[in-house]
Amino acid sequence: MTYAIYIAAALAEIAGCFSFWAWWRLEKSPLWLIPGLVSLALFGYLLALVETNAAGRAYAAYGGIYIAASLAWLWLVEGVRPDRWDLGGALLCIVGASVILLAPRGA
Repeated sequence: MTYAIYIAAALAEIAGCFSFWAWWRLEKSPLWLIPGLVSLALFGYLLALVETNAAGRAYAAYGGIYIAASLAWLWLVEGVRPDRWDLGGALLCIVGASVILLAPRGA
């Protein structure tokens, strides 16, 4: 379930940040900021749902998922296909996030 929450949080964060990018860098309407703010609030809410005793650990593990989701956004939304270095780096990050998430703590 944690991975699903992280994926949803990553999509909310990326969408929210992209709305600011579109407004600022692509000269879209300031109305783009409204769904962006809602999306960023959703991101914060979703990340707070992760069951952990330390917020920093949740954020660290989330980082790996965020990187992979960002590359998916790059390909699916922006139309730029990730190269092998992007994919290798994302895989490395997912492995690192999984080590953080799945470590047998307190054993």
